[in-house]
Amino acid sequence: MKIITHYINGQETKDSIRTQAVFNPATGDIQAKVSMASQKEVENAISHAKIAQQTWSQVTPLNRSRILFKFKTLIENNIDELAMLITQEHGKVHDDAKGEVIRGLEVIEFACGIPHLLKGEHTEQVGSGIDAWTLNQPLGVVAGITPFNFPFMVPMWMFPIAIACGNSFILKPSEKDPTVVIRIAQLLTQAGAPDGVLNVINGDKEAVDVLLTHNDIKAVSFVGSTPIAEYIYSTASAHGKRVQALGGAKNHMVVMPDAELDKAVNAVTGAAFGSAGERCMAISVIIAVGDIANSIIEKLIPKVNALKIGDGMTPEMDMGPLITRAHKNKVENYLEIGIKEGAKLVADGRQLSIKDREGGFFLGGCLFDHVTPNMRIYQEEIFGPVLCVVRVKDYDEALTLINQHEFGNGTAIFTQNGEVARHFCHHVQVGMVGVNVPIPVPMAFHSFGGWKRSLFGPLHMHGPDGVRFYTKRKAITARWPTVMHNQTEFVMPTMK
Repeated sequence: MKIITHYINGQETKDSIRTQAVFNPATGDIQAKVSMASQKEVENAISHAKIAQQTWSQVTPLNRSRILFKFKTLIENNIDELAMLITQEHGKVHDDAKGEVIRGLEVIEFACGIPHLLKGEHTEQVGSGIDAWTLNQPLGVVAGITPFNFPFMVPMWMFPIAIACGNSFILKPSEKDPTVVIRIAQLLTQAGAPDGVLNVINGDKEAVDVLLTHNDIKAVSFVGSTPIAEYIYSTASAHGKRVQALGGAKNHMVVMPDAELDKAVNAVTGAAFGSAGERCMAISVIIAVGDIANSIIEKLIPKVNALKIGDGMTPEMDMGPLITRAHKNKVENYLEIGIKEGAKLVADGRQLSIKDREGGFFLGGCLFDHVTPNMRIYQEEIFGPVLCVVRVKDYDEALTLINQHEFGNGTAIFTQNGEVARHFCHHVQVGMVGVNVPIPVPMAFHSFGGWKRSLFGPLHMHGPDGVRFYTKRKAITARWPTVMHNQTEFVMPTMK
């Protein structure tokens, strides 16, 4: 049985005492076991990271950037291998996994520009004979805790920018699909990163709690569910750390009566069922405005029933399995809840069976009609291939529903009316908005993050906010001895 260990100080470590199974979601078989780090093992990784950071922070931004350029090339040269590792442990189809790698590459490309991004500000002669300037300096050792649904991309939101800024990094990936992260760390070492700059710790709450409380961890980044995000934020903040913790989502797509219906239906089918709905930016609710709902349902049912579902390594599949049997059971329980609450299940994927993959964690596409805001299937994040249709009378009711929801991660509107779209962009209380774009994930040179209970902390991830998060600003005011005043001053200094 393959054992997936940790990557500390430039090398894979010995097995931990505790392990956990890693499944192939397409077959249901255990394909590996992953080591679960103890407190001592995490502390060892932090110790190595602290030593490495002291030297790494003195490497010039240009030379750090050159290592990231080499790292980018290695990722590009190994894209098929990386995508295969994602598919084998997560289950998403291979082309989708390649898309994930490409979106992660964008952040490396952004981080390669760190010499420019770290520049401070300078004011000459801010006072008589006085100059003032600012510096952006690294924090020290920082940590990231990442989810199973994007085992490659979400770590890339964090560590390339962090290490480009001169920090060292401790990465705790999901124990459900950890192999690709170990490969990433190996490639970064191959690119020339010093040992200890990026360390990977596999584990559970025992490992996480060390990262949240250890004095040498200066900042923590997290992506996952809202209850855990809130725990990460409150615990790490109480121990004096910077925190950015991205939580859950319930992403609404408003379809106006004037929308190009075929385009809207095609868009929502991919956005709802791609990656089996296991995306924090998946569309899980359609808000059908006016009398358009019947037409949407009529066009959606055959598309949902026609989804090509199978092993993610099989060519031309639309959707693969869910990550684990436990998660599949959880999603199916939500289907029962929705039926009991009075929603109409017009497409039911529970009877799906894949030939030669009967033990896999497959669930077909599911579509609910006549969902109302008081239902749990509307209120809670299901994180599976389940799409809900809510019928409203007008645009104002649609906007109110979105703004009243506890989550505010992503949303979209499909319309041909520029005035309505502009009003929506201005007034909707959501962090990321699409206009005729179903999954409005920002490019790496912008920042990713939601509002309300979809984000804990003031800064979003990657882009400009990523640089701000992983650096501390120092303001310097200087006057040289040749122009020093010779008298003692007791009043608040002012610039003259």
